[in-house]
Amino acid sequence: MTESEYSHLADATLNRLEAALDAAEIDYERAGGSILEIEFADASVIVVNKQAAAREIWVAAKSGGFHYHWDAAAWRDTRSGEEFFTALARLISAQAGEAVTLA
Repeated sequence: MTESEYSHLADATLNRLEAALDAAEIDYERAGGSILEIEFADASVIVVNKQAAAREIWVAAKSGGFHYHWDAAAWRDTRSGEEFFTALARLISAQAGEAVTLA
């Protein structure tokens, strides 16, 4: 994948994530276009950011760090294979203490 293709896919994913967070009424901030911080009532955060050098999207949550690589159809965890939005809904639910669905 070229840097341009990566940038387009990663930006589209972060934009989709913003829309899903808005729909779920979850607080977040996007900094510099490549970092998105999801904020919780206990002052904890989940950080989602682009890693252009690795052509990945990285997530840092209370439960650990996760790397997602594009597999021609979706962003998938490099260890478990779990799809990005499925994993992020699980991580947000765990950190928020309530079930969250990302549409």
